[in-house]
Amino acid sequence: MKNIVSTLSFALIGITAMAEDPKPAAPAAEKPSAIGYSDTPVIPGTDWKVHDIDRPRPNAVAPGEKPGAPPADAIIIFDGKSADALQAKEKDAKGKETGNIIPCPWKIDSDVLMIAGGDCWTKQEFASCQLHLEWMSEPNTKGNSQKKGNAGVFFMDRYESQMLDCDNNPTYADGMTGGVYGQTPPLVNAVRPAGQWQVYDIVFTAPKLDGGKVVEPAYITTFVNGICVQNHTKIMGPTKHKNITDYSGEFPEKAPIRIQDHKNEPPVRLRNVWIRPL
Repeated sequence: MKNIVSTLSFALIGITAMAEDPKPAAPAAEKPSAIGYSDTPVIPGTDWKVHDIDRPRPNAVAPGEKPGAPPADAIIIFDGKSADALQAKEKDAKGKETGNIIPCPWKIDSDVLMIAGGDCWTKQEFASCQLHLEWMSEPNTKGNSQKKGNAGVFFMDRYESQMLDCDNNPTYADGMTGGVYGQTPPLVNAVRPAGQWQVYDIVFTAPKLDGGKVVEPAYITTFVNGICVQNHTKIMGPTKHKNITDYSGEFPEKAPIRIQDHKNEPPVRLRNVWIRPL
């Protein structure tokens, strides 16, 4: 009996002690050093320290639901429904520009834009940007070399990345798909056969200016069908035909992107075009 009483006494003392003890302390708040530092050296050429806790973090951007689909912050140029983001320059009966701006004359057929009716420009102006574009030439296109499945995209209305049917269609090297036209050939010929969709993913870096004069050239990185064909390639100047180029003269900070109509028959087709300013 005595042992039972003693045991109960010790149990009651334990329960009383637990009731009187304060609640366990909450875990200490996570120290800022867990997500960054303020006592590290400054990264050369920047205002920020290594792992700087105060350095602004990038905004979140939702990617497209499937490969090639525009991300949340993309500017849609053509999505199969409307070409309103594009415009053209009116020409008279002799083919001379009148100075008037008109809506994009290209027709939409089965959610695809047919490049026929003259060059078109984006209504918005861009400098450095990321461009996604898908295009296709027809297997029965008339002509050869530069007259077969030819189009092009001109960044800032002056630097052309070539589009051409290069499958079993010999032409000069600096006029092939993915080339900086008249300057730098692609690293490889990465096109699919005509009648299949070709995919362009391009990062264009605009030239740096000082008072309208170029002090650092433009650069381009180009992927054709997922294959790198230009790797931060220096652009030597505005695109020219049968001539060399340079950066003489004055240049704008931004300009429209131009898509070229090279008057193929049947025309080159276009779909899923979007841009992200950088």
